[in-house]
Amino acid sequence: MYNKLSDLIQDDSGWTFIETLIVIGIVIILTGSVSFMGIKYLEKAKVVSARSEIQALSIALESYYLDTGAYPTEEQGLAALWEAPTLSPVPEEWDGPYVSKNDFSDPWKNPYIYKNPGENQLPFTLSSLGADGYEGGEDNAGDINSWEG
Repeated sequence: MYNKLSDLIQDDSGWTFIETLIVIGIVIILTGSVSFMGIKYLEKAKVVSARSEIQALSIALESYYLDTGAYPTEEQGLAALWEAPTLSPVPEEWDGPYVSKNDFSDPWKNPYIYKNPGENQLPFTLSSLGADGYEGGEDNAGDINSWEG
């Protein structure tokens, strides 16, 4: 028995080159499939994030309206939520900032589109053009609008 144990300890056959290549191939295939799925979920998370940010900006705009009696003009833009506007009409009762950061870009680093008056007879609308940065599109390249919930 002692002799066989020493034989096991001294066994130096190891893996062959072909076995090593097979293991590396399997690891590459698994890594690629996990990466593909991760990218898919990352893009989906960006769409969800854009929707959440549009809702948060809408709430901030409503708070601005409650304080000042009007929504910011398109010229004042979303920056009026961070700093009191200097462009006319300058609100007297501005009590901001109404947002926690001075960044009005969507997850794809494109600026949110603010319109006053908004689409569909709404007082204002907010939009993101999605991943492609152009109107229209589908999936993560589709537009995300405040009036579409």
